[in-house]
Amino acid sequence: MDRVGGFLMLFFESLLAHLAGDYLIQSDWMATEKVKRWWPAIVHGTTYGLPFLLITQSPLALAVIVATHVVLDRYRAAKYLVWARNLLAPASRRVAWADVQKNQGSPVAVPSGLAKALVIVADNTVHLAINAAALACWG
Repeated sequence: MDRVGGFLMLFFESLLAHLAGDYLIQSDWMATEKVKRWWPAIVHGTTYGLPFLLITQSPLALAVIVATHVVLDRYRAAKYLVWARNLLAPASRRVAWADVQKNQGSPVAVPSGLAKALVIVADNTVHLAINAAALACWG
């Protein structure tokens, strides 16, 4: 398989593993409790990593994928990314962190559904980028 074909195959395998681990395998208990306590976050991160065993058996790649997933989900890190992107706006349009905490990192003027969608997109983008890097480096 040529280099481009190999990359595309790895991309789709990684995407499917991510979707399976983050949406199909994650229980309601994991989804609601992982942001409150470490144990559900660790259980979710571990089960999230299971589909990646079909792609790689590299302990380092799997550890990076699982550990970063646990930490990012436990702290809902994507909401900070959503907030930080607004730091690119002119100073007069920037919003303090205290003013966006209740709306997923977005200003309160942003509809809550859109704010939640932005966090989901940011979260998935960060996870996919980390997974791709781990698989490319150690997978």
